[in-house]
Amino acid sequence: MSEKLIYDVHEPWYQKTQETAIRLAVSKLLPMRFLYGKPPAKRSAKTGRLTLEIVSHCWRYSHLHAYQLSSLVQHAPQHVDVIMTVFHAEEDQATCQLLAFFAEQQVQNVTWNWQKIPAPELFRRAIGRNRVAKNTKADWVWFADCDLVFGEGCLDSLAESLQGRTDMLVFPAQERITPLLTDDSPMLKAAKEPKLVSVNASDFTFRTLERAVGAYQIVHGDVCRAMGYCDDIGAYQRPTDRWKKTFEDRAFRWLLGTHGVPVQVDSVYRIRHIEKGRYHGSKANAKMRQTIRKVQDAAREQ
Repeated sequence: MSEKLIYDVHEPWYQKTQETAIRLAVSKLLPMRFLYGKPPAKRSAKTGRLTLEIVSHCWRYSHLHAYQLSSLVQHAPQHVDVIMTVFHAEEDQATCQLLAFFAEQQVQNVTWNWQKIPAPELFRRAIGRNRVAKNTKADWVWFADCDLVFGEGCLDSLAESLQGRTDMLVFPAQERITPLLTDDSPMLKAAKEPKLVSVNASDFTFRTLERAVGAYQIVHGDVCRAMGYCDDIGAYQRPTDRWKKTFEDRAFRWLLGTHGVPVQVDSVYRIRHIEKGRYHGSKANAKMRQTIRKVQDAAREQ
C-alpha cells in the first residue's frame, strides 16, 4: 500500500496576509506589481498545425464534466492537436469512474492526460494550473472549467483564430449558456453515470464576453512557460483543506497586465448550475448562496 501524503493545510497568518494583500493589489488599492516578474516581451508567432492543451479541474462535478469530455469525442478536432488534461482526486470516485470510461475512447487528434493528485492540491486550482503552465509543450493553453462544452467546429475555429498571434491572453468573443440548473434537471440527471452525452443547442442562449475570466483564459505557451500560473505567489501554491474560491485567476491576469483579447471561437457552451457541490458549509449557507446567485443572474438578464 502506498503511503499517502500528509499536508499541514491550516493557513498560517503570513499566507492569509499575503492573499489579502494580493487581492488589494489586484483591486488597485496597494502598489505591489513591481514585486513580481514581467511577462516575456517576445512571443513566437506560430502558424500551421497548432497544439492546444486544455486544463480542467473536476471535484464532484462529474455530471457536468461528462459533457465536456463527450464533446471532444463527438466533435473531434481536425486541424489542431489537443491535449485534454484533467486534475482530479481519488476521493471523488464518480470522477475517477468517468475518466476511466473516457480513457477507453480513442479520439483522433486528442490525447487524454489524467492527473490524479492529492485532494488538498486539487482544492487550490492554481497548483495544477501552475504545473501545466511551467511544463507544457503546447503552443497555447486553455485554462478551462469542467462545465464548458466544445461544440461542432469549436476547437478548429479557435486554431484558425490563433494563427500567427502573439497575444499573451485571448478569450472567446461569445458563449452560449444555460439557465441556472439544479441537480434534478434533465440535463444533469442524464449524466449521472459514465457515458457519452450531448447538449441540445436550444437549451442555451447567446452571451457576448467582454474580458477573460477563469474558464476562458487561453494563454500563449511562451507566457505559460515563463510565468507559470501565479508561480511567485506562495499563498496560491499551498494545499488547502477545502475547495477555495479562485481569486488567483484575477491575480494571474493582474500579473499579465491584461484582460485579454477577444477572438472568434465557434460553438462554445457553458452549463450553469446553482448547486455548488465543491464548497463546504451548512445547508443554510448553501441556500443563501443559491439565492444570491439567482438574484445576480436575474440582474444580469435585465
